[in-house]
Amino acid sequence: MISPRQHAISLVAVFLALAVGLFLGSGFIGDQVNSLTGSSRDRLGDLEKQRDELNEQVNAANSFGAAVAPRLIDGTLKGQSVLVVTTPDAADPDVDAVKESISSAGARFSGQIALTDALVRDQNAEQLRTIVDQTIPPGTTLRAELTDSGGRIGDLVGALALHRDGQSGATAGDTRLGLQALREGGFIQYADNAVSEADLVVVVGGDALPGDAGAQGQLVGRMAAAMAARGQGGALVGRTGSATGGSPIAVVRSDPSLGNAVSTVDNVDQQTGRITTVLVLAQESDGKTGAYGTGPGARAITVGGEPGPAA
Repeated sequence: MISPRQHAISLVAVFLALAVGLFLGSGFIGDQVNSLTGSSRDRLGDLEKQRDELNEQVNAANSFGAAVAPRLIDGTLKGQSVLVVTTPDAADPDVDAVKESISSAGARFSGQIALTDALVRDQNAEQLRTIVDQTIPPGTTLRAELTDSGGRIGDLVGALALHRDGQSGATAGDTRLGLQALREGGFIQYADNAVSEADLVVVVGGDALPGDAGAQGQLVGRMAAAMAARGQGGALVGRTGSATGGSPIAVVRSDPSLGNAVSTVDNVDQQTGRITTVLVLAQESDGKTGAYGTGPGARAITVGGEPGPAA
């Protein structure tokens, strides 16, 4: 018998396929319009009309997604707690939408930590290393193989703010002092008394990184994977186009060890991606990871749409 959750996932997959098809069709017609000259201008009006009609259908599809989202994700994260971590280029509407979706899915919001430019640009690396070494919770050991800044800070913040199977990784006092040291060092920002221990983490990023971003993608991608491994799982999400170049999602998808530690969603600026983010977190709590969206490296549009084993 098909469960309500499976039915919801199937419905999301159909909706996402429709929206993506319409979006791609709209882009194709736009390219054709731009290439028309001379005698082809008689066709220009027809193509523009088709493009506008497709754009209207895309907007309708997004509106449909917004309308059905609460019903699709209701209760999928019941009993879970989720920490939200944001990169400096994360868009406020995306962050707000992710938090709203988490709440609608029945999860407890455990707070928000904002990474600063100083952290993602790996400035003051020696200062960061000193803070990390001095704030490791008693009885906790950071993984020796994580020697880069992203891996170490992700492992530390995960040890401070996440737990697995109900087993706390740090006391409330250790968490408060550790996060405070990172904030005073200029590496993170958060509201006082607004961060509590969580089961899951979602790292919200922005668009594709510019060409002069250096190793920011490596740092954020490795940080997200290390954090997720400290809890019951996590997701790294970004806007449409965020799976290209050296961006964090591209980094995770190109490294199997990272891809097995944290799930990715590359269209969180769309209603479809927000639904998928919640379904991904629910899947992570069951020990499964995946890569979703419409960008390079995505294995499926949404959870449940992965290709099955070859016959």
